[in-house]
Amino acid sequence: MFNEICLYEAKIDKQSEIEELMKEVAEFYKKQEGVIDVRYIKRTHRQKDFNAVKKGENPIRLTRNIGKVTYVLYWVVDNEETHARVSKIGIEKFYKRWTRCLITMPKIILGENIV
Repeated sequence: MFNEICLYEAKIDKQSEIEELMKEVAEFYKKQEGVIDVRYIKRTHRQKDFNAVKKGENPIRLTRNIGKVTYVLYWVVDNEETHARVSKIGIEKFYKRWTRCLITMPKIILGENIV
């Protein structure tokens, strides 16, 4: 399997627009041959510190966003060729709408499964 993890920093006033776009993109990707899973995650919590993690304390819910809202894409496809093919058609279909919502270009991590 081949994976993409993508970090997005969105404009605060574009949250509704980008979340609707994410639903549309996920639905579109899931219909493509070779796509196994597509998930978008909104950052809603943070850890107090590492000691809190070691103690098993619950994470802290974010109460406000300062300057941006962070989202993560987790996308799994069967191989690199599928990723290239579906990425190309996704960019052609959705790129302009994405760029209106983002502060910076996304940070993209690509790789194969270990476990």
